[in-house]
Amino acid sequence: MGKHTTMRTLQVQDISLSFGDRELLKDFGFTLSERSRAALAGANGSGKSTLLKAIAGTIKPDSMTISLTRNARVSYLPQSDIVLPDSTVYEAAEEGFSRFDAMLGEMRELEERTGRGGKEAMDAAQRLSECHDTLTQSGYYDRKQRIESILFGLGFSKDDLGRSARTFSGGYQMRIALARILVEDPDFLLLDEPTNYLDIEALVWLEEYLRSFSGGLMLVSHDQGFLDDMVTEVYELFNGRLTRYQGNYTQYVARREEEIKELEKRARRQKEEIEKTEEFIERFRYKATKSRQVQSRIKALEKIELVEIPPHLKKLSFTSPPSPHSGNDVLSVEHLSKSYGDHAIYTDFSFLVRKGERLAITGRNGAGKSTLLRMIAGVDRDYSGEIRDGAGVKKAYFAQDTENTLDMEASVLEEAEGNADTKDIPGVRNLLGAFLFSDDDVFKKVSVLSGGEKSRLALLKILLHPSNLLLLDEPTNHLDINAKEMLEKAIASYGGTVIFVSHDRHFIRNLATRILYLSEDGPEFFDGDYSYFEWKIEEKEARFKVKRTKEAKKEERIAEPALSHEEQKQRRNRIKALERESEKLMAEIEALGKEKERLEEEIAKPENYSDGKKISQLLAEKDELESRISEKEERWMEISEEMENGKDS
Repeated sequence: MGKHTTMRTLQVQDISLSFGDRELLKDFGFTLSERSRAALAGANGSGKSTLLKAIAGTIKPDSMTISLTRNARVSYLPQSDIVLPDSTVYEAAEEGFSRFDAMLGEMRELEERTGRGGKEAMDAAQRLSECHDTLTQSGYYDRKQRIESILFGLGFSKDDLGRSARTFSGGYQMRIALARILVEDPDFLLLDEPTNYLDIEALVWLEEYLRSFSGGLMLVSHDQGFLDDMVTEVYELFNGRLTRYQGNYTQYVARREEEIKELEKRARRQKEEIEKTEEFIERFRYKATKSRQVQSRIKALEKIELVEIPPHLKKLSFTSPPSPHSGNDVLSVEHLSKSYGDHAIYTDFSFLVRKGERLAITGRNGAGKSTLLRMIAGVDRDYSGEIRDGAGVKKAYFAQDTENTLDMEASVLEEAEGNADTKDIPGVRNLLGAFLFSDDDVFKKVSVLSGGEKSRLALLKILLHPSNLLLLDEPTNHLDINAKEMLEKAIASYGGTVIFVSHDRHFIRNLATRILYLSEDGPEFFDGDYSYFEWKIEEKEARFKVKRTKEAKKEERIAEPALSHEEQKQRRNRIKALERESEKLMAEIEALGKEKERLEEEIAKPENYSDGKKISQLLAEKDELESRISEKEERWMEISEEMENGKDS
């Protein structure tokens, strides 16, 4: 990856887009720098994907001005409709280097010209050298290592690289498309739901990759944990307008909750004023002496802009039916073995699930998560060993293809009511609203729903069914962040036991009391919450790194001769000098950090952010500060390493 000497920016101004009578994007603008880590938030249908497509140039808005630093490149991952070439996985990812095709063609011509002699040959050789430098700096000659590193990180094996890209499932085709744009190494990445089809291992890898990515990032995601770890600013798209908030997603929600409290107060006051105005109009509508005042109030009513709460932030609630009583031992698995041909998924696997547990099953795709849930649910009986339900256990099972069990001719409302107790039927419509079926959506036929809508309806039906053991396979796949929060609360208050498959770390972190991690090393249980699971995984990795480091140092020491008394004295003095420099650097880093915070506050001010020239200046100052901080942090790390090596000697 080549380094740029000037900061690159992407400015979008005066963007507008309408569909029929609806204004989806209403004449706004914003600026991304190569340091930006931004989330795009908003309700389903608010225009998030449309905005990304407009910036990427895949759709043409009614109006838009884009200012992009010269030679800067933008790459875009759509949420769906991926079209892959008829090629191998490796070749599809290698298309990320296709921007050099023209240069490679030019180089072939230049090579021919260098053999002709004279000034033409000298000019050709000079240009050929420049092309080689460009390719070297871009990593073109080392592309095999880069491409394989990205594909392996996203879960492909060595054998997969030579397979046809089109033979993979939709989820893995999305990974190939993601690999291709990461290989492109652009200046700005626009990612629309990049985590939808990633397992937990690929998700962790992607986070690490994006942390080291040197360009600007704007992403749409329903994974709150991913957003919190990745972004430092949130752009909310609501009613066609874009508003910027500093901080990660959780910080954005906290700030919006305060604003929404004020909105709700205004909405109540506005409602009271409207009611008084309507009462006046109705009372004096037919009195000639009041006609002017009546007309004035009617016009005033027509001009009122109703206060609205963003739907993706409305508090949703769902309460499941009471759970029947069950014994303390809810599920017993003994000596379970399961294979597909020669491939063993489980071998002599045993465990017990107790009443009230929230057992999360996570790990890489293909490790057997859904298979285990199907066997527990009794759908798959092709195994050896024993799976026993405890006394009084009543299971409810949500599979990823559960929507296939819906009645396609029924309405959404009829389908939901058919699974509810009589006493719960009056509240079913409100519950449908919590699952993102509002207004006339409840009267739609199931057959016209999208795959995601069918999945949400099937999940609601499962939750309405009285049970004491919930088996849920990726229940959050088609839910937005607000609906996930509602589901979290519903499961947390559920009176029975829950076993769920998920790669959504925020969901696992908030619910799991125990975790079953499936990997190539076999099944492993972690008793405790997700933070404990993360700590244990990190601890294992840290122990491995420490062991390697100690072994390397031990080998170095064997080769080193013993230090004389004078040399030891010089080393002690050197360490003291390094400690003083370290303290000074830390004070300077802290002071620069405060100056950076001040600049970020300036950048966040609406009056500054709408001024393209001023925002560019502020961003340039911030970039210079970050470079200075980075240099001092790098020096501090060097000092720390030297001190550590000196003390260990």
